[in-house]
Amino acid sequence: MEQIREIMTDNVDSCTLLDNVFEVAVKMKELNVGAIPIVDQDKLVGMITDRDIVVRGVAEKHPGSTKVEDIMSNNLITISPDATTKEAAKLMSEHQIRRLPVVESDKLVGIVSLGDFAIREQTDDQAKAALTEISETNYNGVQH
Repeated sequence: MEQIREIMTDNVDSCTLLDNVFEVAVKMKELNVGAIPIVDQDKLVGMITDRDIVVRGVAEKHPGSTKVEDIMSNNLITISPDATTKEAAKLMSEHQIRRLPVVESDKLVGIVSLGDFAIREQTDDQAKAALTEISETNYNGVQH
């Protein structure tokens, strides 16, 4: 069975607590991504998604100069690079998340997303089934 380190993206761009929402949004646009990890001296402290910006930022009338920590998610589900793809799929399914930060000693070392599973032929069938469930639930609007 594959380990997360074999399928994760390990060249992950991040922002810091010093960045504001506008800067995060610009980075998302430049990188064409929907989520940016927030680090404080290499320690993962939060995650901000395009949905966070819309729901917690724009919809609540926060300006682009708002600090990221005011709208980021900081109750994170993470995984070790040594965990199996099956363990990651189970976590993602249980918590209905599409992106899972990979940490080692609280330090961000990568990220694994639904897409990382989708492009791997060797990924365990149970992982694929769990991820299909996440996609169906999320795209039907039940939970994001």
